[in-house]
Amino acid sequence: MRFRARLKRDLKFWQGLQRTLKRVKSIARESDNLICDDLQAAVEQWRERPAMTFEGRSVTYGELDAMANRYAHWAKGLNIRRGQVVALFMPNRLEYFAIWYGLSKVGVVTALVNNQLAGMPLAHCLNISGAQHVIVDTETSPVFEQARKLLDRTMHEWVLGPAHGDQRDLVQALKSCSQLPPDRSVREDMTAADTALLIYTSGTTGLPKAARITHMRAQLYMRGFAGATGARSSDRIYVALPLYHATGGLCALGAALLNGGSVVLRRKFSASHFWPEIAAEGCTMFVYIGELCRYLVNHVEDPDETRHKLRLAFGNGLRPDIWPTLKQRFRIPEILEFYGSTEGNVSMFNWDGREGAIGRAPKWLKKQVNFRIMQFDVESGEMVRGLDGLCIECGPGQVGQCVGRIAGDARTDFTGYLDKAASEKKVLTNVLERGDAWFATGDLMRTDADGYVYFVDRIGDTFRWKGENVSTSEVEARLQAFPGVATANVYGVAVEGAEGRAGMAAIVFDGAFDPQAFGAHVKRELPGYAQPVFLRLLPAMDTTGTFKIKKGDLVKDGFDPARIKGPLFFHDPKRGYVKLTKAVFEKIVAGALKF
Repeated sequence: MRFRARLKRDLKFWQGLQRTLKRVKSIARESDNLICDDLQAAVEQWRERPAMTFEGRSVTYGELDAMANRYAHWAKGLNIRRGQVVALFMPNRLEYFAIWYGLSKVGVVTALVNNQLAGMPLAHCLNISGAQHVIVDTETSPVFEQARKLLDRTMHEWVLGPAHGDQRDLVQALKSCSQLPPDRSVREDMTAADTALLIYTSGTTGLPKAARITHMRAQLYMRGFAGATGARSSDRIYVALPLYHATGGLCALGAALLNGGSVVLRRKFSASHFWPEIAAEGCTMFVYIGELCRYLVNHVEDPDETRHKLRLAFGNGLRPDIWPTLKQRFRIPEILEFYGSTEGNVSMFNWDGREGAIGRAPKWLKKQVNFRIMQFDVESGEMVRGLDGLCIECGPGQVGQCVGRIAGDARTDFTGYLDKAASEKKVLTNVLERGDAWFATGDLMRTDADGYVYFVDRIGDTFRWKGENVSTSEVEARLQAFPGVATANVYGVAVEGAEGRAGMAAIVFDGAFDPQAFGAHVKRELPGYAQPVFLRLLPAMDTTGTFKIKKGDLVKDGFDPARIKGPLFFHDPKRGYVKLTKAVFEKIVAGALKF
């Protein structure tokens, strides 16, 4: 029986692998076939089929393409040249995908800026993009206006909506633009190695970094998931994730649009609307991050949660303890968990559904996958090396850093960030042999005897909360801008039943601490996912002999008032920062308080 079960798993893995490889094998750096050519081919094949539905409005492939063509001609008319950047700072909406698809037709790069950002983090992303033009809507325009004084250059603001002052009316400008595709000669001599998008990631330290997404890499995302999910033209994929992320904006859209399927797009995720919309729209798949699944499982029962046509949920970060509940309670036939990073060259899929695993590398396939898990010293932050100077591979059950071989083909290429120095920090050399180069994922993983891979934790200070990477140094900088904060030490703490780690800040404060004023500052300066959930006031910060702030003991203490002396606060969603008493602590641990 065990042999038959293993054979069945191997067969399912092999079938998933072959579906995916079939779609990506022709991708090459030197090819003149770009991501817009892939999408244009889909338009020609399914022109009259519905492509996307958003807030009651549906458009066909042909209509979506016509919309994209207008943006291509708009950029041409402004003499925005190949390789130049236009920043896109908007929430999910029907035009979002059409904008970057259209701009890619004329070789223009689109910087997909997180629409939850404000202030300095937003200005930083816009500054490093090099963009002279930014596209906003009525929701993000006021946020951009507030950050404008922090920009290092003048940016032309184009609004999809009423324009005021020196803003430019994009709706009016598009009316004079052609709906026909621009001549392909405008991207003559371009190859798949050219940049198509900038997608921001916080990486492991500091402010967000702009990852270069080449046409080749965008093709790997979109074609790869078109194959991995086994999507068909009859599929309708529900997307409530932000389109500025690769998971929602490339993986999910590729699965639908490169197979003749349809995207049901939502402005943002809502646990209350999720199942009614899935059922009403006849969705057959949805894309997730782990936090989304936790919200669904913790939400009250909905009559529509089993009245659906779903056959697959795919995504990343699904917690092992949530996995069976998600599948059984909501009657989801299959779950496809995967692993990947915006800037990295490592990807893996769990095609046969082993609960808790992010992927698999069977022994018989090991030589063909480009990743390895190598021993890592968490305390020193360095790879463990043998007497020969090479890294040491982990055995089953050992925890180490996952690394991906960098080679010349599309699947192993590492394009890195706009910041060359930041890119170089992610490259390890002399890993398995002298002179080789590997991408350091920054993620700790382990395997089991069957080759299944399990995520353990992030290396360093960065932690994940609400599906986002939170950079402690960035949060500390914003907290220390508040009058009276002498020192801020930010770290993540585990909360029972929650995905990732909740932000906690230990603060040395001069004078009387006003939690409400501090809360207002935090709300103004940081996006929701980066706002500390817990606060701890300290008389002084403990440091090492070299004046580095210690985090270890603080992390161990967590947010338990029984272990902590001194003021302790909890960020209540309705009331702001309030005293964290024993009673409040017990409610949090029991899952009775949501945040």
